[in-house]
Amino acid sequence: MYLGIDIGTSSVKAVLVDEYERIAAQTSAPLRLSRPRWLFAEQDPEAWWQATLQAVSDLPRIERSGVRALGLSGQMHGATLLDRHHQPLRPAILWCDGRSSAECLELERREPRSRSITGNLMLPGFTAPKLLWVARHEPELFARTALVLLPKDYVRLRLTGAAVSDLSDASGTGWLDVGQRDWSEALLAASDLTRAQVPRLVEGNAPSGELTARIAEQLHLPRVVVAGGGGDNAASAAGLGIINPAQALLSLGTSGVLFAVTDRFRPSAERAAHAFCHCLPARWHQMAVMLSAASALDWVARITGEPDLPRLVAAAEAERLHRSSPLFLPYLSGERTPHNDPHARGVFFGLSAETTPAALVLAVLEGVALGFADGLDVMTQAGTSIDTIDITGGGARLPFWGRLLAAALDRPLNYRAGSELGAALGAARLARLAGTGEAPEAVCRLPPLRSTVEPEADLVALLAQRRVLFQRLYQDLKPRFQELEP
Repeated sequence: MYLGIDIGTSSVKAVLVDEYERIAAQTSAPLRLSRPRWLFAEQDPEAWWQATLQAVSDLPRIERSGVRALGLSGQMHGATLLDRHHQPLRPAILWCDGRSSAECLELERREPRSRSITGNLMLPGFTAPKLLWVARHEPELFARTALVLLPKDYVRLRLTGAAVSDLSDASGTGWLDVGQRDWSEALLAASDLTRAQVPRLVEGNAPSGELTARIAEQLHLPRVVVAGGGGDNAASAAGLGIINPAQALLSLGTSGVLFAVTDRFRPSAERAAHAFCHCLPARWHQMAVMLSAASALDWVARITGEPDLPRLVAAAEAERLHRSSPLFLPYLSGERTPHNDPHARGVFFGLSAETTPAALVLAVLEGVALGFADGLDVMTQAGTSIDTIDITGGGARLPFWGRLLAAALDRPLNYRAGSELGAALGAARLARLAGTGEAPEAVCRLPPLRSTVEPEADLVALLAQRRVLFQRLYQDLKPRFQELEP
């Protein structure tokens, strides 16, 4: 057995995979997001740890006894500040936190080469500007910060005692020289940090340590090796066999990600596309990121009072999309690609006295699909070739959303076995690679194809027409968003 653990935003997932790639067991434990102020998004690191203990303990004990290696994946960018005793100094500042716009500009002023070093704009979601914000607003905590870890790496520290990260997750900090696959001393210095305050780096398929005797006993696991692992999207790609150039992945989770593998470092920072390391050696990827995807559907489910998502989406499908249907800008937490705008807001446009709750849901599903189309444009304009796309994440369980996405992107969408497990499955594959030393190509294969959704010509034409207004709405409203801030 190989154990994969994914430290997500809404839950921690654990999956056991056997040597034949069969799913032996899977569990999850919920997490809550805290938004104490406008633009803030935080979680308690202890909550990640307790959810990890619960998720692993809920796996069958007899199966756990056969685990040969463990892998980790997790939400990216979260700034977890620890003191010299490795105790958290404050709640972790998460990927969807938008408080540090001014600090992004300051970091790029302090180190003018930052975009060429990282291949990315300095964005409020990244880790580095969060540290500058803490230095300015909580200087006593910054002075006590001995170590900064990403969410999955905090869990690794509790599991193994080792402060280690992998290169895919480290790519999202704003401190990594992505082309050289190592920390940038210049960018750390621009944040008033040193290499001693960040973790050691390994590739995602390399060992990072092993379980401590105490934790192994507590969780009824052998003292196994823990793989470097990966950021959630890179790990999802490994889980779905997306490891070669021109392969692409659409992740429809809390956030939305369009991910394409590249054989070299291919930066395109101007429109907030990411150029990151993959979780496997000598591979990189480009990524377009939406901050609200499946979370937007959860939100509209709450406001319409219908918690059953399949029934909610079925009602939206029956509503039927047409030229005068309401539109939705899905920027509930600001937006990253292509706008880099933490101030953007969600907007319904075109409501009438006849608008139904189902029409609102349909608008949300379409708005997320059109946001993905914006991201695809950014990536193709940067020279990335994408033909077919594999889909993963919780939203992949909703077939009608797949029809909208295929039409908005004008690309076929592949649904594969195990795609709903995403990053946890990838973490289990990385565990196997670290434990056995096998070649990535031997393990990170494409799972069996379940179905393919082809773009429907009429829907492609309708969405292309509506996307013109969708894009114009954002540009018209952009100067007004900050007027709404508390």
